[in-house]
Amino acid sequence: MHVPGHSKQLFVTYSETLTYLYEQLPMFQRVGAAGYKKGLGNTLVLAEAQGHPERQFRSVHVAGTNGKGSSSHLLAAVLQAAGYKVGLYTSPHLREFTERIKVNGQELAPDYLVKWVARWQPLFEEVQPSFFEMCVALAFAYFAEQRVDVAIVEVGLGGRFDSTNIITPLVSLITNISFDHQALLGNTLPEIAGEKAGIIKQGVPVVVSQTQPEVAPVFQREATDQLAHLVFADQIYQASFVAEPSPETGLRPLTITQHGRPYLPNAELGLPGDYQQYNLPGVLATLDELRAQGFRITEAAVRTGLRQVTKLTGLRGRWSIIGRRPLVVCDTGHNVAGLQMVVAQLRRLPHQRLHLVIGTVNDKDVAEMLALLPIEGVFYFCAANIPRAMPAAELALAAATAGLQGQVCGSVAAAIAAARAAATADDVIFIGGSTFVVAEVEELYS
Repeated sequence: MHVPGHSKQLFVTYSETLTYLYEQLPMFQRVGAAGYKKGLGNTLVLAEAQGHPERQFRSVHVAGTNGKGSSSHLLAAVLQAAGYKVGLYTSPHLREFTERIKVNGQELAPDYLVKWVARWQPLFEEVQPSFFEMCVALAFAYFAEQRVDVAIVEVGLGGRFDSTNIITPLVSLITNISFDHQALLGNTLPEIAGEKAGIIKQGVPVVVSQTQPEVAPVFQREATDQLAHLVFADQIYQASFVAEPSPETGLRPLTITQHGRPYLPNAELGLPGDYQQYNLPGVLATLDELRAQGFRITEAAVRTGLRQVTKLTGLRGRWSIIGRRPLVVCDTGHNVAGLQMVVAQLRRLPHQRLHLVIGTVNDKDVAEMLALLPIEGVFYFCAANIPRAMPAAELALAAATAGLQGQVCGSVAAAIAAARAAATADDVIFIGGSTFVVAEVEELYS
């Protein structure tokens, strides 16, 4: 894609600008831990140079191990349905860099990226920020310039030292805490929760989606220290699916209660993954906190946001159904807690045989992941097209040790083609194991 530029600019096209972002600077998404910088110093330098855009819009900050992306998109969808101009910052992207930064579901304009990088490039050479620090500075500048009413800002990694943590939000939301990125965030759940609790700010209300006995005291302590009102959302709201997704619409009916009484009767959710019932209480409680601060969010807006979340925000890859007969599902769940729920839902689907297209990255505990996968499945091992991908042959060897049988297919496209060729109409094909595998599923973009 070519974008008009000026002859004096170092970068004239969008692709050249992306190459600079990716190659000059370490990026966690591609290289792992080397792309993670602890501390907010660089982000603050970039923010100050830009006139502190993060102070020019209201925001909601969302952290957690699993569910923060879905929760962020659900909040954005409801607020859009309520008539607000909503910024949404999430990571990683699936296919296109501009997916990370959206306003009312519209991705960042590529020409804005080109001009922004060209303008600030001398400062980048001096400060040497990480890829992630640059992304955050870009998002905040864009949201300020677009004059959003509110921005939903998803934490990239951890919380305390995450580049996004220079904002003072209206409310902080912390979703599920489970094991992921232990090398960077700690080896126990309380340690990991301590990093996530770093987004709790002085006097800013905080919503925790799930009451997890092992980590609840961490949040209680931090909230007390910060004089922040703390709500455990699942003690107010409960959500449970009452049927499988509709074959026609993909919507999934659910029952929601508030303090044990029916709430939003006959609600439907456009994200049909089982795990969404654990995210919804946090989303609903966060909306309550925003209402308390003057936001007008009607019941109709909540219903529309829940139903039309993928249409309003462009979210992809969360239990996305991309084919029928055979049923083809892809999901970005990639750590133990996320995969457990995905596999449980897979097993419930009526099927003759289960085909699994699986790839992962080389810094995950692959044995733990493989132990969760259904031993009766037929596997197609692949590697996403990124440096961190575990080679398909290496993954297949580890899988054989876990008793899983299958074939080495190399690329994601080859693995999907092999699964489709082998499957009959009554089978189920699952594609996942890594965000980066799902990113290469062509049908998600058609």
